[in-house]
Amino acid sequence: MSYEGWILLTGALVGITCGIVGCFLILRKMAMLADAISHTVLLGIVGAFLVSHSMAGVPMFIGAIIVGLLTAFFVQLLDSLRVQSDAAIGVVFTSLFALGVILLSLFASRVHLDVDHALMGEIAFVPWDTLEIFGKEMGPKAVWMLGFVLLADLAVILLFYKELKITSFDPQMAAALGIPVLLIHYLLMGMLSITTVASFDSVGAILVVAMLIVPGAAAYLLTDRLSVMLVLSAAIGALSAVFGYYLAVWFNVSISGMMAAAAGGLFAVVFIFSPKHGLIAKWAANRKISRYS
Repeated sequence: MSYEGWILLTGALVGITCGIVGCFLILRKMAMLADAISHTVLLGIVGAFLVSHSMAGVPMFIGAIIVGLLTAFFVQLLDSLRVQSDAAIGVVFTSLFALGVILLSLFASRVHLDVDHALMGEIAFVPWDTLEIFGKEMGPKAVWMLGFVLLADLAVILLFYKELKITSFDPQMAAALGIPVLLIHYLLMGMLSITTVASFDSVGAILVVAMLIVPGAAAYLLTDRLSVMLVLSAAIGALSAVFGYYLAVWFNVSISGMMAAAAGGLFAVVFIFSPKHGLIAKWAANRKISRYS
């Protein structure tokens, strides 16, 4: 595959993986928790390096999952103690992220791991960091990692689709039916954590937030069915990556930044032209009501 093809594939995988996970965050009104976890996993990455002295993917995944679950746990704990949800997210987010930055500065300043690398990423370098098996290049490591995470996320969604759906729409009913609401919540947080850390080397944590929230928010305006929302969100995420890449080449700007901007542009189009929830549809409905009132 060509250099351009690997970048497009990586961006599409990020958009699809983040898009399907983001749908459940949108439905649970937990979109900003994605921002918190996408930053606090830096602590997990630094911790994994300090323990294993390795930049390998497995320790990073484990560290990210642990800190991602800790973030969700601390937010849930503060929320149960009657701290407002947005304040709880802000306190946990800033504290754990700051701790990660401090540890990074103290113990890993000479390692190829820094805040800019973790938060911004550079998808243009992805095709050069390849996986070799028995001396044969198998393609970029980021593609393999994102592909594995996508398959893992799809497996979890297929196995626990009913539980994820009910707990997202009506957690009280789910609890009454005997569904372990808290366990499903932490399962989703684990998915969010590994999805975030898998995207670090491609688009970076800050831009992962765009892919986690914007495609799901756009899909939410287009359908009332979860299954359709998942497909639409994945499609919008992939299209954002493709459009963003070609626009970035055209204007000679940041590829990752333009991918996020393209996602915002697609959301704006949906927000205006959505058949049911768009501005034009609402304007037409209000005009019709005023005409007959």
